[in-house]
Amino acid sequence: MSRVYGVPTNHHSIQLELEEMRLKLEAESKITNGPIQEWLGMWMAPKMAYRLAIGMGLQMFQQLTGANYFFYYGTVVFAGTGIKNSFVTQMILNGINFGVTFYGLYIVEHYGRRKSLIAGSVWMFICFLIFASVGHFALDRDNPENTESAATAMICFACFFIFGFATTWGPMIWTICGELYPSRYRAKAMALSTASNWLWNFLLAFFTPFITGAIDFRYGYVFAGTNVLGGLIVYFFVIEGQGRTLEEIDTMYLMGVKPWESARWVVPSLDEMSGDVRQKLEAANPELALQKETNGGVHAEDGGARGEEDEAIRRSVMRDGSEEGLREKSETDV
Repeated sequence: MSRVYGVPTNHHSIQLELEEMRLKLEAESKITNGPIQEWLGMWMAPKMAYRLAIGMGLQMFQQLTGANYFFYYGTVVFAGTGIKNSFVTQMILNGINFGVTFYGLYIVEHYGRRKSLIAGSVWMFICFLIFASVGHFALDRDNPENTESAATAMICFACFFIFGFATTWGPMIWTICGELYPSRYRAKAMALSTASNWLWNFLLAFFTPFITGAIDFRYGYVFAGTNVLGGLIVYFFVIEGQGRTLEEIDTMYLMGVKPWESARWVVPSLDEMSGDVRQKLEAANPELALQKETNGGVHAEDGGARGEEDEAIRRSVMRDGSEEGLREKSETDV
């Protein structure tokens, strides 16, 4: 944390966040329900069914981007275009997938989750639209040697597609699913979203040979459509988590913040929230009630004004990495 914030380990902002984590873990350790009650409680907790549906839906649409159409059946697909050694093409696709994934880690932190995923959906839609159109209308499937340029174009747009997938929907869905849930339910909720991923992975692997045998490269139009739907799901339901703590993301879902306005959302204090929202937040995060019992934890020790000031500085450092907030803090301390 000190390296991320660029401050000493004994800095008050770091101690503040560590205390929040300690209170959260302490409160959750006091909850001793059986496994059935835990699972039922997760579904019945405020906004958790909604968030579980988002997580499972995102994992479903990650599979429906069509990436595994190339990864699983790339050799068969490109053999049908007349490529003599389709295994070489498959190695190229997997090499692109591996190499540009690291660039995706840069994109997700510099351009945000929502913008990156929506841009990725548009990119992959265009790639599949061209791939399917060239394969169905321009490629001579009986004698593909007669249309080498069409085969080359299909391979190029397959590579463009993998580039878009590996920098957006490939790694980012796992990042978003890790941020969707409060720590009390995160393990179980992530298990369900991962199960959704593997279920759709199996369905695509099982049915793809039958579908491609019936509609050939027009199968790409199906994936083009699902990429559009995936982008719409992100726009209307996924909250921007860039620069946010897990507690802030949890608060946004509980308060019903509109996803398209979430990037500009400002964290309110508990006193500024309505009674209904505050009750939901405390029900989903028992450590807040514990903080109230201990007079606000760290915030109460140094006074409310000091706590609000440190919280603002911490958010400033997290979001843009600037030293301005830290200088402000140092001047205040002096």
